[in-house]
Amino acid sequence: MRFKSMSCAMTGIVRLAPEILAMMVMVMAVSPLHAGDVSPQDQYKKCMEMIEHDAEKAFDQAIEWRDLGGGAPSEHCIAAALLALEYYTEAAGRLEELAQQPTDDLGLRLGLLRQAAQGWSLAEKPERAYAALTAALQLDGKNPKLLIERAVVQADMGLYDKAVDDLSVCLSLDPLSADAYTFRASAYRYLDRLDLAVADVDHALTLEPDHLEARLERGIVRRLQGDDAGARQDWVHILEIASGAEVSQLARRNLELLDIKAE
Repeated sequence: MRFKSMSCAMTGIVRLAPEILAMMVMVMAVSPLHAGDVSPQDQYKKCMEMIEHDAEKAFDQAIEWRDLGGGAPSEHCIAAALLALEYYTEAAGRLEELAQQPTDDLGLRLGLLRQAAQGWSLAEKPERAYAALTAALQLDGKNPKLLIERAVVQADMGLYDKAVDDLSVCLSLDPLSADAYTFRASAYRYLDRLDLAVADVDHALTLEPDHLEARLERGIVRRLQGDDAGARQDWVHILEIASGAEVSQLARRNLELLDIKAE
């Protein structure tokens, strides 16, 4: 299992974190250019919603809004539209610039850095994603989400031992994180420490018995240990409970390979 397949924010159109939208609305000053027309808050919400079904139109309207003095909210909508249009490098750079603008809102800055990291990862520039997440962790070093996301990036860079370190810190802060246990199990597997991988993935499934990625990971570990029946059981379970999920495609592919081997 590739780490990217488990990183929710890095598949398809990057979903905008609700907290970023809410904080952008809160920090906006009403522009006189919009007096008597659509408020900046409504303009921002409309732009972000449009990205979901017509990112190109949202981009064009955000450019017009920016040229009328839309400020940071319009710039964020431009960057978000660029992400949806798969101009990842341009979008990530714009998001980093927004994160560097003066603000007393720590949550807003963190959200923008996280989204920039997503863009850099989608652009296949993990070093830049790592830098963005490290900058975020310098602002909030005990944030479990940031630690997980940086671990994913480090694993994509082949730094599995560093990923384990971040995930271990994450679990010391949030010992009930099934995601962190699952990611660490995958990192241990890449380090050929299958005993530790088994312990972590079993712990993840104790916390969340239907955790799809944990089921996928345990199937892989079982397969590596020669337990084809156990691997099949885990992968079939994924298809039974979530046949339409992205992870089910990986489970189905693994089952096909298992069947080929058995022939």
